[in-house]
Amino acid sequence: MKLLNRSALSVKPTQLFVDWINSLEPTVGDDDLTLEDVDRENTVYLIPEMDSPEALEGFVRERYLEILESELQAWEEDRRQWPETLDWALFQRFVCVEHSYLAVDLDDEAPLEVAEIDDDLLLEHEQD
Repeated sequence: MKLLNRSALSVKPTQLFVDWINSLEPTVGDDDLTLEDVDRENTVYLIPEMDSPEALEGFVRERYLEILESELQAWEEDRRQWPETLDWALFQRFVCVEHSYLAVDLDDEAPLEVAEIDDDLLLEHEQD
């Protein structure tokens, strides 16, 4: 077990985000995604260690657009389908952020690897 020099943000969708997802491809009744369905798709972002609520809020406010775009991209590649205004208010309506002060790696066998995110690679993984 290894303690990482990072904190973590878990980004969870809200019902408004799910409503937006469902609006992309209108379905009838039972085919719509629910908040419970989408809740399994949470993203965890490793961030610098944060030692105060003020530092965390400042960091999230600086990076909210990057996080919001990543979350939208996960569901819809075509930016023309995204909400018209991507701002702090939309971020707050579309996602809930939970903070963890500590990040611990429980995998004692595989070393951590660092790789740049490649949108094509993410899309291939989603199709598997």
